[in-house]
Amino acid sequence: MNKSKPLLTVDDIVGAWAIMPTPAKPGSESWDADHTVDLDETIRSVNGLIEGGVDGILALGTLGECATLTWEEKYEFMATLVDAAAGRVPVFVGTTALNTRETIRETRAAAELGADGTMLGLPMWCASSVDTAVQFYRDVAAACPEMAICIYANHEAFKFDFPTSFWAQVASIPQVVTSKYNNIGSLLQDIAATRGQIRFLPIDAAYYGAARMDPDFCTAFWTNSAVCGPAAVTRFRDVIAEAKRSGDWSEAKIMAVEIGHALSTLFPNGSFKDFSMYNISLEKERMNAAGWMVAGPTRPPYHIVPESYLEGARESGRRAAALHAKYSS
Repeated sequence: MNKSKPLLTVDDIVGAWAIMPTPAKPGSESWDADHTVDLDETIRSVNGLIEGGVDGILALGTLGECATLTWEEKYEFMATLVDAAAGRVPVFVGTTALNTRETIRETRAAAELGADGTMLGLPMWCASSVDTAVQFYRDVAAACPEMAICIYANHEAFKFDFPTSFWAQVASIPQVVTSKYNNIGSLLQDIAATRGQIRFLPIDAAYYGAARMDPDFCTAFWTNSAVCGPAAVTRFRDVIAEAKRSGDWSEAKIMAVEIGHALSTLFPNGSFKDFSMYNISLEKERMNAAGWMVAGPTRPPYHIVPESYLEGARESGRRAAALHAKYSS
C-alpha cells in the first residue's frame, strides 16, 4: 500500500536527528546467519528515541549496515522502523546500492512503506566524478519524486570529496533537502553555494561550531550518541537554541566539550581514516557498552577488529552513558 506523504522541505529539518544501527540477533557475525534483524529491539529503540525527544531518525547508513543486510532483512527492518515511528518524527532510510537501478528499486520500496526520505550515498564501486555524482542524484530524484533525499556525504566511504561545485548543482534538485555532513571547514561556502536549499547536518560534537558560524541556518545535527541514551543530545539541542536567543553560549560550549570528550576514544589513533576501516564494529561496540540499546554483533565481513580499537569504542560508550545519566536527572 502506498503511504505517500507531502514531500519534506528544508524547513522541516530541525533539531537532533538520531542515527540508528540495525540491531542484530546473537550469532549474526556468522556468514550463515539468516533473518538477523532484532525487530523487537528495533521497536523498543525507536520508541525510546522518540520518547526521549529526538526530532528525526536516520537509518541504514554505515553503522546501520546497509551493505551487509540481505534485501529481505533490509525491507523487514524498514517496515518495522516506519511502523514503530508511526509518523511521530520523520524517518529516512538508507537505500545506497552499487548502481542506480537497484537504488531506485529500493527507494521506491521504502516510499511504499511510508518512509519520509532516503539517506543516500553514492554507489561504492568506482570513484565518481562531479558530473557522475550529480547525475546519480538527479536520476534517483526523477524516479522517486515522493521521497526527500538526505545526501550521505562521507568522503571515506564513497571515495568522493563532495566539493562545493557538487553542492551548487544538487541544490537545484527539489527532493535534496539535507545532508549528513562532515566538512565543517567548507560549511559557509557550501551554504552560500546552495542558497539555503540544503540543511547541512554536522555531527553533534561539531554543532556548536556550526551554530556559531551561521546561527539562523544551522538548526539541526546528526547524532550517533542518541542510541547511547538521548538525554544529553536533546538537552544540547535546547541549550544551543537558548544560546541563539540569549547570546550566552557558555553552557553550550561546555556541553560541546563534554560530547566531544565522549566521542574522542572512538577514533583509533585520533584518525577518522583509521576509524573508517572499522566503523561499523566500533560504533556498535560503543552502543553495546553504553547499554541503552542492544545493537548486537556486526555482520560479516566487517566483524574483525583489533581489540585495542574495540576498547576505545567501549570507553566512548561508557562516557556517553554517563552523559545520558547526568542529563536525565
